[in-house]
Amino acid sequence: MKSTTIVAVLKDGHVAMAGDGQVTLENTILKHGARKVRRMYQNSILAGFAGSVADAQALADRFESKLEATNGNLTRAAIEFAKDWRTDRILRRLEALMIVASPERLYILSGDGNVVEPDDGIAAIGSGGSYARAAAKALIAHSELNPRQIVEEAMRIASEICIYTNDRVIVDELP
Repeated sequence: MKSTTIVAVLKDGHVAMAGDGQVTLENTILKHGARKVRRMYQNSILAGFAGSVADAQALADRFESKLEATNGNLTRAAIEFAKDWRTDRILRRLEALMIVASPERLYILSGDGNVVEPDDGIAAIGSGGSYARAAAKALIAHSELNPRQIVEEAMRIASEICIYTNDRVIVDELP
């Protein structure tokens, strides 16, 4: 996926998520400061999106309705959402990935029905996701940085490697 980079770290009951601000169309940068990380369900859930803006917005709206229907139960909402995404004729054509997180849980959601909870508390998606994930993994193993500092540094590193990732990063966190 040639798009954005989103990285999230869950550590000691604290979650931080970061997304770069670059929007591209083919080989042209259209925007530098887009917001790809947002809060949901009474500011208790973080969500980050990689993919086309229209697809990501449609998925965000649908996921938020699942959160409402499950009274903010992230796990139940993620599973119900993944089922819909996989089986709905219109939704399954949408090209995007999502990371959703609370201070207790962290998931990567995809259109093929996957709801993946990373073993190490690190999730990353998008074109620079592998770079950001590797950086976050190293930072957790070899530093005492908190989740916010880890995602900020991981995004800085990814922005130096991935041409679809810039250094205008939006970070949000939940205690």
